[in-house]
Amino acid sequence: MRILLVEDDELLADGLVKALRQSGYVTDWTRDGKQADAWLADQNYDLAILDLGLPGLEGSEVLQRLRGRRQPVPVLILSAREALEERVRLLDLGADDYLVKPVALTELEARARALIRRGRTQPEPELRLGKLRLDTVGKRAWLGEEPLDLTAREWAALEFLASRANRIVSKEQIMQSLYSWDEDITPNAIEKFISRLRVKLETGGISIRTVRGLGYYLEKPKEDEAGSHGDEPPPA
Repeated sequence: MRILLVEDDELLADGLVKALRQSGYVTDWTRDGKQADAWLADQNYDLAILDLGLPGLEGSEVLQRLRGRRQPVPVLILSAREALEERVRLLDLGADDYLVKPVALTELEARARALIRRGRTQPEPELRLGKLRLDTVGKRAWLGEEPLDLTAREWAALEFLASRANRIVSKEQIMQSLYSWDEDITPNAIEKFISRLRVKLETGGISIRTVRGLGYYLEKPKEDEAGSHGDEPPPA
C-alpha cells in the first residue's frame, strides 16, 4: 500500500511518516502543494493524507485538480481548520474524510485503513495459487500447511507478484510498490529479493520467471489455469 502525505509541518510529518512506514505502508512525503499535485498525477497511490495550508498550491486546490482528473484516490484531509463549514466544503469538493489536528495516531491509522479498504475495487483478503496461500490482511503466507518465514519487504514483493500472477511486472514497478522516493534503492536489491523468494517458494512448485529486458512474473500453477490458452506468453 502506497500513501502520499502532504504536510508542511516537518516535525508532524516526520512522526507520521515513521509511524506509517512501521505499519507497513510505503509513504512518500512532500510539504509542497505543487509537488503533491504532480506526484498524484504521475503515480498510483492508495491514499492521500492532505493538509490544507500548503506552500505552492493550497490543499483544496490539490484536491480539486485530483478530482478534476477523475482520479479515485481516497483523500483524508488533516487540518487545524475545525469550522463545520470548512469540513463540509472539503467533503463536497471530494474529500473522503476529515480529521482535525491534533489527532491521535491510532485514529489516523484506523481511518487510513478504512479508506484504503473502501478504495479497493476488488478486495482480496486471501490469495491462493496452488500450494501458496496469502492472507493479505494479516500479512502472512503459507506453502501448504507450512508458514513462510518472510521479511516485511519479501512479503510485500510476494503479495505484489501474486496479485498480478502470470502478468509481467518491471523492476521499476516493484521498486515503486516497496520503497518511498526518499529511500536509496537499486535494481540489484530487487534481484536479491526475487532470488530469496525463489528459494523459499521452490519447494511448493511456485516459480518466479524472469523475462529478459521486461521484468518478472509469478507463474500460476497448472491446476490454477483452467481455461488458459496453452503456451501463450503472459501479458505485460
